[in-house]
Order: sequence, then C-alpha cells, then structure tokens
Amino acid sequence: MAEAYPAYEQERPRRRGRKVLVTLVVLLLLLVGLLVVADRVAAGVAERAIADQVRQQVAKQGATSSTPKVDVGGFPFLTQVLDGKYQHISIVLRDVQGSVQGDAVSLPTLDVDARNVRASLDTLRSGKGEVVAETVDGTGTITYDSLAKMLDRPGLSLGEKDGKLTVTAPVDILGAKVTVTGTADVTVAKDGQVALRFNDLDAPGLPAVPLAKTLLNNYAKGISVNVPLPELPFQLAVREVKPLPEGLAVTADAKNVPINSAS
Repeated sequence: MAEAYPAYEQERPRRRGRKVLVTLVVLLLLLVGLLVVADRVAAGVAERAIADQVRQQVAKQGATSSTPKVDVGGFPFLTQVLDGKYQHISIVLRDVQGSVQGDAVSLPTLDVDARNVRASLDTLRSGKGEVVAETVDGTGTITYDSLAKMLDRPGLSLGEKDGKLTVTAPVDILGAKVTVTGTADVTVAKDGQVALRFNDLDAPGLPAVPLAKTLLNNYAKGISVNVPLPELPFQLAVREVKPLPEGLAVTADAKNVPINSAS
C-alpha cells in the first residue's frame, strides 16, 4: 500500500509554480514599462529636433513665432525611427508675425498636420537633410485688427456675425457723420490672396440724395480689396477662408514638401 503524503507537501510544487509565474509577469510588465518610457524619451528627442528645424525655416522666410510645439504621433515610435517613416506629426505655431508690403499680418495660431513623414535617423540626429511630408494641412487665424489696419480707414472695425464678415465704420458723407455697417463676401483669389468684397453697406441717417448713395458705394469699393498674405511655411497654399468670431480662418494644404530647413 502506497504511503500517503501530507497535504502541505503536495501544495509546495504548486506554490513554487505560482511564485515563478508571478515573478515572470512582474518582470514582463517592468520590461514593457521600460520600453514605453524609452519610446517616449526617443519621441521627445525627435520632437525637439524637428521643432528646432521648423523654427529655422520660419525665420528663413522672414517670419517670427513662438517656439514651435511638435508632437510625433503613432506608437511605437522606435519602429518608425528604424523605418524612417512617421505616421503623423503635428506642429503648432503661435504668435506668427510676417510682413507684407509694410503691413504687419498677425496669425495668433497656425496648426499644421503633416502625414506620412519621411526622415532618416541621421537627419534627426545631425539636423542635416530633409524631413519630407507626403501631405501637409494647415489652419490659421488672421486677426480682424490686422485686416482693419490694412484697409487703412479711421475707426473701421471688422468682425463676424452669422458666418459673414462684418464692417462698422464712421464716415463723413456730404457733411453728415454716419455709421456705415454691412457685410462682405470673402473668397480666395487666384493668386492666393484673400478677396474682400463689401457689396451690402447701409448708413442710417445718410442724406437722401443720389450723390450720397454714390459716395457710399465708392466707400464700399475702396475697402473691397485683395489682402496679400505672408508666405506661409511648408509651401502651404491657401484653399479656403472663413469668418469666425476670433478672426478670419485660413485653410491651406501642400503635398510632398519639406517641413524643415534642410542644410
């Protein structure tokens, strides 16, 4: 007859097995955690390198901005480094200032979305070479103060209402001081400039004579202009403009362009 072993002796191998399994799981989690940390650290290094090169390109075009904020998307990052291709890079430029024909143009924000970006490891490490994006989409905002300054009419102010660009301005017509109000059509001209066309102006208190109406129409023509924009970075071409409460929103895009200043 076989000798029976105490129950606690039969449990020892099971307990040892559980301890080994728990240890392996803990080591695996630590390894994964270290890889994630290393991945994010590497992404941070690349983001700083790209931000510095973007800053150089913006300065090269005669513009200024705050330090670019770069975020490299996609996970894991290290496999993208080895492949030299990145799924998505977002770039945020704030307080962008440019100069066009002596007039300052202000873009409080310019958000750039670069997709399918090609950049070798050597380029990121040395800063030499090109970082090329297959597609780049940009959205920016032009302040109404900047636009009003370009129109150069004392007291004129611009804004937005119901998706339309609005204007308000004090005007002296035939000795009568009236307040002109109205809206404008906003489109993109063939040369990429922003076309403002004020076709619907009104002025309560306007003298009831034909000449007064003619002068009002002349005023509308005088402020209906094509607004030249500063050269946008990344070879972005303007496709659409839309009045928003915070300013005139500009949408632009480009294909197969460098997003850095290659050296």
